[in-house]
Amino acid sequence: MSRRHRSALPALLVTGLYGAALTVALLVTLISGDLGPLWWLTLFTTVSEGVAVTGLNLLLLVLAGLSWAWGIWQVLRGPLAGPPPEQDRDTRRLRVALYAATATTWLLHVTESWVPADTTVLDSAVMCVVVLLFMRVLGRDRQYMRGAGVLGYGGFTVIGVLDLAGWTVPDGVELICGLAGLAWTALVLRAQWDDDRWGTATVAYGIAALVVPILLMLAALPFADEGWAVEALGVVSSVLIMIWLARTAHDLAAPSDRPAVRTTSAA
Repeated sequence: MSRRHRSALPALLVTGLYGAALTVALLVTLISGDLGPLWWLTLFTTVSEGVAVTGLNLLLLVLAGLSWAWGIWQVLRGPLAGPPPEQDRDTRRLRVALYAATATTWLLHVTESWVPADTTVLDSAVMCVVVLLFMRVLGRDRQYMRGAGVLGYGGFTVIGVLDLAGWTVPDGVELICGLAGLAWTALVLRAQWDDDRWGTATVAYGIAALVVPILLMLAALPFADEGWAVEALGVVSSVLIMIWLARTAHDLAAPSDRPAVRTTSAA
């Protein structure tokens, strides 16, 4: 750590405990050939039928586990240590909404195979709140940005509610909402880049959250028939989104005496 963070010690403890559990699970798999513990710690489900203990399979699971460990550290360590700046009500609300969105992103990934529709609605609804509060905190009227966010996440919320009600959504609607959500994220990243309240590393994580899923889709092509492998690679995407959301909230509470120029905070 090149800089101390307010919750660095508990974050380090939780990350260390998860890392230790991951190491033990890997050793169990190597010794006994039982993928169960490692599977639960990385994918939060039972082992898929017919999956063998191979070097490639272990590599994918370990990649997912290391991604979770890094995400735990980045999310839980909190803002930089020091006196926080004065925050207005909208900023405080946005930070709460961002942390809630971080939690629901994790919940969506973990419980997707259990209660997919319910969790999707919750995650989209929370992101709608983030969209509306972000506009207030940025301090400028950006109707195009608000429109993209509401169309994207508001649309997914409506789709989730209709799905729960048993109504069929027309083809192409989800694609439109998805593209709108991506557009909103890109516009927010552009605004963050021009705003000294957010550091370069935070923006970099956001860009990675946009670009890496595309690369992972290409990397997952050889595993198209193995859903669990695609899910393991998808962990990286989920973690990047969580880190960007959490760091966006962390930076808003960074010490007020930090330099006004853009600097790259500790990754």
